[in-house]
Amino acid sequence: MKTAIVGIAGPSLLAEEATLFRAHPPAGVILFGRNVQDPDQLARLVADLRAVLPPHAHLMVDQEGGRVARLRPPHWPAHPPAATFGRLHEHDPAAAIRAAWLTGALIGSLCAGAGFDLVAAPVLDLRIPGAHDVIGDRALSEEPDVVARLGRAVAAGLLAAGVLPIGKHAPGHGRARVDSHHGLPVVEANHLEADLRPFILNADLPWLMTAHIVYPEFDPERPATLSPTVIRSIIRERIGFKGALVTDDLAMHALSGRPADLATAALAAGCDVALYCRGDLEATADLLAAVPPLAGASAARLARARAEAAWRRIAIDAAALEAERDRILA
Repeated sequence: MKTAIVGIAGPSLLAEEATLFRAHPPAGVILFGRNVQDPDQLARLVADLRAVLPPHAHLMVDQEGGRVARLRPPHWPAHPPAATFGRLHEHDPAAAIRAAWLTGALIGSLCAGAGFDLVAAPVLDLRIPGAHDVIGDRALSEEPDVVARLGRAVAAGLLAAGVLPIGKHAPGHGRARVDSHHGLPVVEANHLEADLRPFILNADLPWLMTAHIVYPEFDPERPATLSPTVIRSIIRERIGFKGALVTDDLAMHALSGRPADLATAALAAGCDVALYCRGDLEATADLLAAVPPLAGASAARLARARAEAAWRRIAIDAAALEAERDRILA
């Protein structure tokens, strides 16, 4: 497998995409709204992908709840945004932690049932007043320890459903005043201990995702995704993260340049997997040809994560869990 997770163009697997994935098998495929129509269509697409991908390749989806969800009504249930649990935590911490776990388990059960095994959640960024609302209600709280506790509960729920959570966006996106989908944020704060704390307290998560943000305190020139200093000194050493590190989407406008060059730079900086979501065949083929096979420490990290998902999985009664959560949030 190659060290990349990539997108595809539409709701069915194109013959050209299948040929590419057989020649240069990616570590996984991520699906978006453009790829999802209804359960029957998604089941066919997942089966077609599994037929051409290696056995351990991941199927990934963004499914946080709230406004970031690819599986949506009327075919799939909606789930509340992360900020819901932070508000509840202000007057009933135990209920908030339970509701966060229940939501993680429900989202995980939903995604596992649809064929996914890798979910880009929870958000571990702080909610910062005055920052860009690209994070906004996706953040659990303004308080680092609350974000850490609730984020851990969401991740534990996802793992209980047998899917791998990806904590994001290390080392912290909450202070950004620019949406990294559209431009490159620079976070000028001189002291980022609060932003790092939710990641430090969740350093044992199986996966984390990087932020496309320049932190001059850490590296004045390169965004975290492309910075050996941020990845080595901050994410690996100061945060203490030893799991699989995936880039945020390399197609985002925070970064400029040929996607294949960005992918190789991110991997050289210390990321384990490059994420390229656009689904344009030419650039995807170029990227998959350029990145190396998954091997060494990166392969070991992905294998450990898969093993954790297997042993943490429990039987989930989604109807009972949803009823319990509804009672808590009523």
